[in-house]
Amino acid sequence: MLNPFFLQGSNSEQNLIQDLINEQLRMYGVEVYYLPRRYVTEKTIIKEVIESEFIDACPIEAYLENYEGYEGNTTILSKFGIQSSQEVNLVISKERFETYITPIIRNKPNVKLSTRPLEGDLIYFPLGNRLFEIKFVEHEKPFYQLQKNYVYLLKCELFKYQGEIINTGNNIIDEVLIGENNGITEDGISTITGQTQTLTLVGVGSTATAVVGIVTFGGIRFITVSNRGGGYTSTPIVGISSAPPGGKTGIATATMISDIVVCNDNVNKSAQSVQSVQIINPGLGYTSAPGVRFIGGSGSGAVATATIGDGIIGIVTITSGGFNYSIPPTITFTNQIFKVGVLTASASATAIVSAAGTIAAIRITNAGLGYSVAPSILISQPSMTSSGNFIFNEKVTGSSSGTTANVIKWISDTNILEVYKVSGEFIIGENIVGTASSASHQLRDINFNPNNDGFGDNFMIEEEADLIIDFSEKNPFGTP
Repeated sequence: MLNPFFLQGSNSEQNLIQDLINEQLRMYGVEVYYLPRRYVTEKTIIKEVIESEFIDACPIEAYLENYEGYEGNTTILSKFGIQSSQEVNLVISKERFETYITPIIRNKPNVKLSTRPLEGDLIYFPLGNRLFEIKFVEHEKPFYQLQKNYVYLLKCELFKYQGEIINTGNNIIDEVLIGENNGITEDGISTITGQTQTLTLVGVGSTATAVVGIVTFGGIRFITVSNRGGGYTSTPIVGISSAPPGGKTGIATATMISDIVVCNDNVNKSAQSVQSVQIINPGLGYTSAPGVRFIGGSGSGAVATATIGDGIIGIVTITSGGFNYSIPPTITFTNQIFKVGVLTASASATAIVSAAGTIAAIRITNAGLGYSVAPSILISQPSMTSSGNFIFNEKVTGSSSGTTANVIKWISDTNILEVYKVSGEFIIGENIVGTASSASHQLRDINFNPNNDGFGDNFMIEEEADLIIDFSEKNPFGTP
């Protein structure tokens, strides 16, 4: 027979136990943060989660069930390397969750359950500065004391990041995603998100300037490629026949094209063919067209011929390289004054943009014909469409490619944008637009090179493997 002096389940008795538990948790517990998962995109049939995010963080006191440390096999050596499977069991108050956290997350979009902790939600554990994922919620332990349950036992495992957006607005929590030093290690890699891409964007630019000379007699006007050849694994040297005594020999460079097959020479896709020849110095004093040869590059078959003329433009000298160019600017020749009674033709040229966004060189594609004085050269301005500052973890989109990514870090002084979770391939010259900030900057350069975080073995493995087979080649076994 039960004790007649206790009602075995009255509200006052249940409230007393709940209050005692709440007080014990506040005295001996740890303040953790509960991060409810928002399910942004799911598959319609099997409800597989495609995209999810964590943008809320609610503090709540929790009792660490095992005071000796993490549970589970904290570190195991498997065929996939060293893995950490640390676990924690946390006890939280059922009443505190229902009266404090539930009202905060109720009616939040894409939150599946607000009346109790849900498997898949996260717990930020401050003692280890780590995120744990709730794997199981035990709500019947202890088992119905005075006909009621008072706590939730959360069985959690160390969170394995899979592209979720974590942007709670709490710097302490958000930095767990991107690590210390604003999320980037000394080698430039995020501690949890893994490999990132570094985008160099265009800020306020400066226009480049240049001057051009004139060759009055026997200069090379242009060089025509009649056979591209094939099998070139590096750019061949363009050899031009020497000018007669008193003259100057011309200098030119080849531009290459890949992914074309010429007589099976380019079966290996890393091999290239000669696309065109651009003039660096047209030389002078030629009385007949010089010969043109392609030397080196491991390929063969390329053939080109030179055409000479009088009154052509000479060497183009850059007086200011400008800055913040993302794509080659337009080169225009102005103040063109030609000789009377001779054949004339306007000159044309193309610019080479350096990785730093400056004009590194101007190459002549046609030196013109019949100039009486050297023309002026006009270089178009760099893009001036940049505006705004990107926000941490917002989604950015490439205006032309439609490629999306999330922001890890934005340095406005140098226009460097660090992104992760990249879906697609960005295109040089397109605008990178922020979804939340509406910031828009033109893309000038992309750094695809992986960084060595000091922990992965991929670099050591590749270096050792290259001693056997050079895996930098697209076909390490050579061409057929």
